[in-house]
Amino acid sequence: MHVRLSLPERNDLTLGVEEEFVLADPVTGGVALAAPRVLELLDGEPAVMPEFLRFQLETATGVHTGLDETRADLLGLRRLVADAADRAGCLVLASGTPPCGDLPGRSAITAEPRYRALAARFPALLPEAGTCACHVHVGIPSPALGVRVLAGLRPWLAPLLAISANSPLAHDEDSGWASGRYPLWSRWPTANPPLDWPDASAYTASVDSAVRRGEALDATGVYFYARLSPKYPTVEIRIADVGLTAEDAVLLAGLTRALVVTILAEARAGIAPRPVRTALVAASLTAAARGGYPGDGIDPRTGQVLPQHVLVGRLLDYVRPALEANGDFATVERQLAAVQAGKTGAARQRALFADAGSPAALVAELASAALAGNSGTGRAGPAPRPRPVAVPDG
Repeated sequence: MHVRLSLPERNDLTLGVEEEFVLADPVTGGVALAAPRVLELLDGEPAVMPEFLRFQLETATGVHTGLDETRADLLGLRRLVADAADRAGCLVLASGTPPCGDLPGRSAITAEPRYRALAARFPALLPEAGTCACHVHVGIPSPALGVRVLAGLRPWLAPLLAISANSPLAHDEDSGWASGRYPLWSRWPTANPPLDWPDASAYTASVDSAVRRGEALDATGVYFYARLSPKYPTVEIRIADVGLTAEDAVLLAGLTRALVVTILAEARAGIAPRPVRTALVAASLTAAARGGYPGDGIDPRTGQVLPQHVLVGRLLDYVRPALEANGDFATVERQLAAVQAGKTGAARQRALFADAGSPAALVAELASAALAGNSGTGRAGPAPRPRPVAVPDG
């Protein structure tokens, strides 16, 4: 039975987006251990931060309620980092995995106590560490409703991964995965789908248990594919690869917020999430990572193999009222049409790889793609906040 949900004409659930990037050597195409120099050139810019390895950087937008300002901030941050990287003699790539060359392992660890402790705890994961994601924060009214959102997100994580897959290349070859980042990242002990926790206390107990078992240093290191942020009043959806372009990140942000809005509306209407088996959620994610869009996917509710375009279409139908209520439908529909036309990050990377005559040529093209939509120089968007602290609508 279909229940008509009550949605506000506009919602004020806030957005924050974190993007992780690879720094590449423009001559060899391999990774460049230049993050400390780039950060030095940025002179304390709070929206740009170090990551686990010295060939990575992370950016964080400010807090926004609209996709237009989110886009402007994303574009501005990409330009800001690219300009500093240019002065440091390297390129910025928006790719879920470094596409070229071998990885340096332990010698690349960022010189901060937390990262050194992480490397000491999980040394076997170092050889292929350094994957890059896009994390979307959406403000929530309470942890209790946040846990309800996590349960409702479970069947929709795979379509989000399929349309955002942007890491088919590694070590100068095609890995065979649309998201090669996904199987690498999933080796971390807590990189798992969120469970259907009954309440916020059960969620906290699950996080605390992972830390006690030594699977994470602390709550910040519990890497559920979607989680309650350990720092902010948000749900943090972590399943996606970093987008090849800022527009890819805007699509992800729009769909993700619409999912949260829809699930919250269902909760307020007393509609419980349909149970889905964790094994099928995991299987659907593996299928999405391997085939991407428009490959075959798995319906996590039934286990049926279906074309990914069918599953993505169901996602769009599910969140369309929320997108329309917030004026985001046209933006999401336009970018989703590009995905449906075969212009996913993975497809575009593979096309560039086929045409490039050398690793240097490939990373030059990928660096150019990361700035698509930018015009001029300097920060395009509003001044950043230190991190995306999304404030709920009450």
